[in-house]
Amino acid sequence: MAERGYKAPVLIDRSGDVTGRVDGVWGPPTMYFVDREGLLVGRVVGPRGWDSPQAREFVQALLATPGR
Repeated sequence: MAERGYKAPVLIDRSGDVTGRVDGVWGPPTMYFVDREGLLVGRVVGPRGWDSPQAREFVQALLATPGR
């Protein structure tokens, strides 16, 4: 994201203080992937290492998919 200049807010709530106490969300980390049309195209439950070549390839493929 930094390489392309994308800026989006990201909440990393390791203690669960914000998502649990404030928002009432309890559970493992969950990431949702949304395409350029705003459609949900994937979901990952649980922590993941996003620094692997496979993860980078996945994100690049998602970004390369054109919108309508």
